[in-house]
Amino acid sequence: MSHTLPLPEFTHERVEVITGRRSGLFIAVALHSSVLGSALGGARLWTYDHWNDALGDALRLSAAMTLKNAAAGLDAGGGKAVIGLAPGETLDAERRRAAFLDLGDAVESLHGLYRTAEDVGSTTDDMLVVSERTEHVVGLPDAVGGSGEPAGPTSLGVYEALRATLERVTGSADVEGRRITVSGLGQVGGRLAVRLAAEGAVLTVTDVNPAKRDLAGDLGAAWSQPGMEHLVPADVFVPAGIGGLLTAEVIDELDAKAVCGPANNPLASHEGAAQLAGRGILYAPDFVVNAGGVIYLDLVAKQLGTRVEIMDRVAAIGDTVRRVFDDAESRSVTPLEAAEGIAAARLAAGAGHGAHALA
Repeated sequence: MSHTLPLPEFTHERVEVITGRRSGLFIAVALHSSVLGSALGGARLWTYDHWNDALGDALRLSAAMTLKNAAAGLDAGGGKAVIGLAPGETLDAERRRAAFLDLGDAVESLHGLYRTAEDVGSTTDDMLVVSERTEHVVGLPDAVGGSGEPAGPTSLGVYEALRATLERVTGSADVEGRRITVSGLGQVGGRLAVRLAAEGAVLTVTDVNPAKRDLAGDLGAAWSQPGMEHLVPADVFVPAGIGGLLTAEVIDELDAKAVCGPANNPLASHEGAAQLAGRGILYAPDFVVNAGGVIYLDLVAKQLGTRVEIMDRVAAIGDTVRRVFDDAESRSVTPLEAAEGIAAARLAAGAGHGAHALA
């Protein structure tokens, strides 16, 4: 389930909240900004204690997508969709299909201002169902000529961002022998852990799903009880699960030189960036680190380059992280503030400058 957080400030262009007529589920589609073009952001299927929590997640995630897409140099705005399940609620195949048909109708109601894709809890096959109700969906399965699962590109971008972060805090980008804690072993965190283990990292891993402990054994990684992983000494702490993990208390206890991970909105509050800096912990902003998937989906959908060229753009996330760190140091601000400044400059300039802004 999600961490309960207060509703964020409302700065969105449009938000559609419905009860799916087929599924009966809470569905929110949040369009934060279309300043740079049609918004792009995934559709999350998750369990929430209350519909307010699901709505808050959609609002936060869509605002983060505006920053992510702008900082990544894409001509794409920010949006997000959330399908909310009640605690203990599960979906059989028929109701799951109904939920994504309902989502397709909600996306279609925005008339192309928002494009959806898979996200936590959803799959490329779910997006194929969405495509029955709207054409404004990306990341369809490879089998039907789509771009497929974006977790691989996301993981590559996180890996390059992590190398840039290691370089800044240890003097070398090499992973071998470095103590790295991965909190969350989903599609992205799991792929990243496998690669780090293969390159000789000293890994500690955890996940709220106890079955993931088998992966720890396969990788030769230490297993931490969920909620205790931040106490393990690490060169880099990698939040790779659901958002809000880095509360003030967790940051106060965090035993790491740096934080760099794919989780959206890992900071429970914006002030967490200053708290990390105050403790001498380097923070690589999430919306820069985890942009690989959206770069891949957007550029493939628009046919802006070959797959090899697009993956090179994804790998360049490491250089973007270095730029953020350099800017933060030169301006004596947090890396979060520096990254937000890059995004703000793009938004102020408007569309038309994205295809190679940070290439």
